[in-house]
Amino acid sequence: MGPFMSPFNNLLCMLLGISFTVWFTLLLVFIIVPAIFGLSFGIRSLYMKMLLKVFKWATVRMERGAKEKNHLLYKPYSLNGIIAKEPTSLEEELKEIRRNGSSQDLDEFEMSDTFYFCRRGIESIVDDEVTKRFTAEELDSWNLLTRSNYNFNHISTRLTVLWGLGVVIRYGFLLPLRLTLAITGVSLLVVFTTMIGFLPNGRVKNFLSEKVHLMCYRICVRALTAIITYHHSENKPKNGGICVANHTSPIDIIILASDGCYAMVGQIHGGLMGLIQKSMVKACPHIWFERSEVKDRHLVAKRLSDHVKDKSKLPILIFPEGTCINNTSVMMFKKGSFEIGSTVYPVAIKYDPRFGDAFWNSSKFGMVNYLLRMMSSWAIVCSVWYLPPMTGFLSRLMAFLLVKETGFVFFFRDGGLKRGKVKDTFKEEQQKLYSKILVGTQEDRSRS
Repeated sequence: MGPFMSPFNNLLCMLLGISFTVWFTLLLVFIIVPAIFGLSFGIRSLYMKMLLKVFKWATVRMERGAKEKNHLLYKPYSLNGIIAKEPTSLEEELKEIRRNGSSQDLDEFEMSDTFYFCRRGIESIVDDEVTKRFTAEELDSWNLLTRSNYNFNHISTRLTVLWGLGVVIRYGFLLPLRLTLAITGVSLLVVFTTMIGFLPNGRVKNFLSEKVHLMCYRICVRALTAIITYHHSENKPKNGGICVANHTSPIDIIILASDGCYAMVGQIHGGLMGLIQKSMVKACPHIWFERSEVKDRHLVAKRLSDHVKDKSKLPILIFPEGTCINNTSVMMFKKGSFEIGSTVYPVAIKYDPRFGDAFWNSSKFGMVNYLLRMMSSWAIVCSVWYLPPMTGFLSRLMAFLLVKETGFVFFFRDGGLKRGKVKDTFKEEQQKLYSKILVGTQEDRSRS
């Protein structure tokens, strides 16, 4: 057996060596080198166009088959909500409730008024407009991902075969390729930023740090097969400013940092994330806080203020919503970002959910699970809008600019509702409104 196995082992080793060489050469020529120089061969754009044609054909086949078999494909309330609501005022609804009662005048409390508040409470539980923004949106068409349409059933053999072929392509080819690129990008970031950290502070160090960060982030972008369209590049954030963006996913950072360098702000972590943070801060002045320092607003504000006063330092990247929102809305920005007194550069990010859902539901998926879902999706397609810089009080209005540019829905609610209880101030708003109606009616009667 020995003499016969030796040639076989040699042949196997030679084939593995050739495969590895070809694999690494393709990565180097078509992905790593273009990422260094910021070039693109247009392969991802062709890939996206091909996917759109496949999705269109699959959707037509699915709808035709569903019609023949009388299957329900889409939830009837996916767009308009579960409960049909008409915009009416509190005063009008109370009058409607009292219409059949003993008194229709709103000059004193009636027990029947409680029915209004009970109904509104039940409606909020069944079809809450705010907490819906913390769950993944459902598509109106199928993109061959079972997690994108929970009402999908077996419609035809062709669609099932196509879906199976997609699974093989995504997990057998795309996922290993993307994992290789992600490991390459992160490894190069750690090694090169650590090396740059030994250089003395100056223009050379800043130049090399910027080039290394851009190269590594662009490799990571390719690890997601991300196709990004940037608009209004003349408004890109400049040194000494603050970049403020809506927040859908942890990859928002990679999406923005692949087009320009930023100073990151965050809590110090352990493990692999901690290693990356330590290496990055050696080459670039990022702002990391200890766990005990995060809740100290004055300390955080001072660190940020000291950073923006130095016009040679990179712009700070901040997500003032404080949590991830599901790519359909913008929620109330926390005011701390606007109290520093620096120029604010608003940035709007909107993902195309047809190719993969970029929203991170942190209460449902851990970081590793989420990243695996991203890398096993078809692609990440998004648009980024750089909006005109703002200063002073006007910067508080930038959420409305983001809504106008992206078509998002704006909710004047705190993103902290994702995990916290409803604030007492929200309850007091309804109480004040109700009491104002009663008191106002009594005052009108006394004057007459």
